[in-house]
Amino acid sequence: MLADSVWWGGRLRSGVALRVAPDGVVKPVPAELAPGGPDTRRFPGTLLPGLVDAHVHSALVDVGTVRAGGIAAVWDLGGVPAAVRALAERAAAAAEQTRSGAVAAADQAERAAPAAEQAPSRAVAADRAESPADAGLAARYPAVKLPRIRYAGPFLIAPGGYPSDRSWAAAGSWREVRSAADAGAAVAEAHSAGAGLIKVTAHTGGPQLPEPTLRALVDAAHAAGLPVVVHAEGPGTVAAALAAGADLLAHTPWTERIDDALLRACAARMCWISTLDIHGWGEPDPAREIAVDNLRRFREYGGTIRYGTDLGNGPLPPGVNVREIRALQSAGLPPDDVLLAMTDSDSITEISWVPGGLDLDPERFADILATARVVDADVRPAAL
Repeated sequence: MLADSVWWGGRLRSGVALRVAPDGVVKPVPAELAPGGPDTRRFPGTLLPGLVDAHVHSALVDVGTVRAGGIAAVWDLGGVPAAVRALAERAAAAAEQTRSGAVAAADQAERAAPAAEQAPSRAVAADRAESPADAGLAARYPAVKLPRIRYAGPFLIAPGGYPSDRSWAAAGSWREVRSAADAGAAVAEAHSAGAGLIKVTAHTGGPQLPEPTLRALVDAAHAAGLPVVVHAEGPGTVAAALAAGADLLAHTPWTERIDDALLRACAARMCWISTLDIHGWGEPDPAREIAVDNLRRFREYGGTIRYGTDLGNGPLPPGVNVREIRALQSAGLPPDDVLLAMTDSDSITEISWVPGGLDLDPERFADILATARVVDADVRPAAL
């Protein structure tokens, strides 16, 4: 794939093409290595790694509209395991069908080519993985219109704890953990259901997991190779999550100002998911001011930030959320750092496209990024 510009590795570049391998992984290469012909797509504007929303609840939103709004992948941070797994597998199967069909078509074309053309044909075949020969493939697999879904399975909670007392939390979307001995079983259940993360709650508005149980959950998750995301709400919960060894916070803390010593410790070991726009949804809100201040200082201490919206929690727009981006900017993130928070750095398999070109001017950046689309087989602006 060729474009006027490519944002990759933290900066905007020209003279770069994106090569999609048969396994779907995308890597930048010099533009002169791009083969010509119908198997190379040319895009006006800017290509970049697929945009990711690291906090959604697929049971509460139409994730198809999320993808239509420019988000290529999501993290579902709490839902009924069977339902989330079925949705994630549907999306993954459609993506794999697209890749497999493309590779098969490329291989068939290569076998039919004259011997003298074998070498260039192989170069084209590698790029066909992102460009299915069968233009109707996406229509036959409508799940390709879903974002890639990484999911945590159920909220792991104290008996009677949050969110079991909330009307929006469907039966089966939480799992009570009754002891440290029960923690391993809870993690194993989520892992066997395909979870790529473990979600734990620490909420002072109700029963909380004792420290040994929280620590046992984190240890069991890490033994299974799974990061732990904690919903930390209320005094002492951030410190408890840190002490237990949690990897991420599901929200930037908003109930109180976090002291600098704790912030410094969090920045050294944790990643925070932003979710700033849930406070006021664009209107002034004291909780938002606290969260932005905490996030600004967390970043100043070197903390890692992921863009996430908590989509499903109130009137949040599906797709790229301009208000969330502007809130991140108000916390001190320049446009390049916002994009780092919105994209993965390894094993990238999705590509987003800004048709009019990415604009890194801070005043225009959010509105321009909101025009992003997810690249798939149907997006073919021009063939070389």
